[in-house]
Amino acid sequence: MVEQELQQEARALGDPTRHRLFRYIADAPGPVGVAELTEFVRLNHNAVRQHLAVLKDAGLVTEEVEERSRPGRPRLLYRLHPEAAGRWDTPGAYAWLASLLSDAVRRRLDPRQVGRQDGHRRAAELTGAGEGIDLLEAEIARRGFRPTRIERGRRVEFVLGRCPFADVAGSDPDTVCQLHLGLAEGLAEGLGGLDVEGLVAKDPRRAGCRLTVRRQGATAGARS
Repeated sequence: MVEQELQQEARALGDPTRHRLFRYIADAPGPVGVAELTEFVRLNHNAVRQHLAVLKDAGLVTEEVEERSRPGRPRLLYRLHPEAAGRWDTPGAYAWLASLLSDAVRRRLDPRQVGRQDGHRRAAELTGAGEGIDLLEAEIARRGFRPTRIERGRRVEFVLGRCPFADVAGSDPDTVCQLHLGLAEGLAEGLGGLDVEGLVAKDPRRAGCRLTVRRQGATAGARS
């Protein structure tokens, strides 16, 4: 399956224009709109949309609808797909992991503490953009965990279909899983209205870890 995915990605990037669009999106500090990409490659809007559709179908970029409070039609925005990070000369998720672990060593923090601090930082960037549980799910997905959401009243369980750090977690699960637990706790605390009840770790190469979160307070129709 992985070989098939790589072949599809390679075919998508074999077109010079698509490769330029992919590189631009991968190197951008944030999501990129179609108008910006159209100006970059000097092609018409429809041609750029067709190229983006190929990149999206190949799993190289993600498409999202802009959150906006002002009048006007929301834009479609594109960013590097989290599962493509680290391939085709793009920055990988391991750079983020290495940075946090280095910070933990330098400041003599345990992985859970440094993960929680990074979660607080990220939550501050997301605050006000939607409901906390939806933002948490989107952030888990953005980091490449492939979450499946299961609602049980106020309790929400995320089954993680992929570990983006399976190689490291396989040899040192305590460090990596505690960092991820801290990240989830920091996000929940920063977004507000959520409590992390726990993380049940599984074999990272098979995935299936379960993160359980509980909404605070009463929710209409909720069951404990």
